[in-house]
Amino acid sequence: MSGAHAPHRLAGLDVVRGVALVGVCAMNYHGYLINRGGARGDGWQRVLDPWNGPLSTRFAATFVVVAGMGISLLTAESRRGRHSTRITADRLTLVRRGVLLLLGGMILDWVWPGTILFFYGGYFLVSALLITLLDRWLVTIGVVSAIAATAIRWWAVDGAGHDTSWLLYGNASANRSPRDLVLDLAVRGTHPLLPWLAFLCLGMILGRRLPLSTATRGTWAFGGTLAVILGYGMEAALPVGRVVRSTDPFDWALPYTLAAGGTAVVAIVVVTALANRWPSGVVVRSLAVTGRTTLTLYVLHALVFDLVVDWLGWVGPGAWSTGFLLALAYWLAAVMLANAWAARHTHGPLESVYRAVSR
Repeated sequence: MSGAHAPHRLAGLDVVRGVALVGVCAMNYHGYLINRGGARGDGWQRVLDPWNGPLSTRFAATFVVVAGMGISLLTAESRRGRHSTRITADRLTLVRRGVLLLLGGMILDWVWPGTILFFYGGYFLVSALLITLLDRWLVTIGVVSAIAATAIRWWAVDGAGHDTSWLLYGNASANRSPRDLVLDLAVRGTHPLLPWLAFLCLGMILGRRLPLSTATRGTWAFGGTLAVILGYGMEAALPVGRVVRSTDPFDWALPYTLAAGGTAVVAIVVVTALANRWPSGVVVRSLAVTGRTTLTLYVLHALVFDLVVDWLGWVGPGAWSTGFLLALAYWLAAVMLANAWAARHTHGPLESVYRAVSR
């Protein structure tokens, strides 16, 4: 979850990860308790619906955009120098990290079905092929991935004329055949390459422009806001079938990709601006440390849920607020644990293993 490690970390991006972590925990805990019979929420509470509310998957999408930014920072020197040896070394680093995350995600999927770690591995593997491409090619790949996801979903739902359940409803945790793993990673999982590759490409383009000036931040914030408006405007105005114009996170249509990507950009610009405004503040420093430990804390949040809900039964499906209160409690404990660990260690426990194995 912490993304590629840049030679000189930008604290603002770590703060974004630290803030996004609480959103990921809240959406996941609420959703997994709903799966166990918990209340989904009515009225205004539907805004926080983990399946089709306006915040659904937005925090995860922000993580992927930030991962793309980290990849650009990691490979900045090799791109500038165009040294084939350095470029090859960077590609191998990304491949090793991708394989490690794929395998780790498959293991965690037994405890936490649908984990993004498995898909993160795919993003890193693909990024090894993208790091030297010009911006216009990254834009093209991102746009094509978003349109392809829309086309595939339309064909499977409205255009095929025969059973397409094999394409829409696979589950890698239940069936680990090579075909199912590839389909899950590419088109039918919780965070598939189509269209999530668009978020990675967006992050790589944004990362090449760091650090952002005040004027540049305003331009990106305006562009992100415009993308959100365009996404929801397409949903309301397009004279096409529901799937093609949907902003539902699990329809993977173009309006969804625009709205989620725009939301991520605006969040990144705003949070990094605030972090840069008060870099020495206790809150900013604590969140930055938390953001540098998100791989460990993400895995731990799944294990904690499994322990307190499924094993010990301390928390059960109940009121709408249960998952959010549990997420808040975990996040506050995670911030304290991360900062206590950082007082003695440079990297988090899993971050240290990750770096050692994939270096």
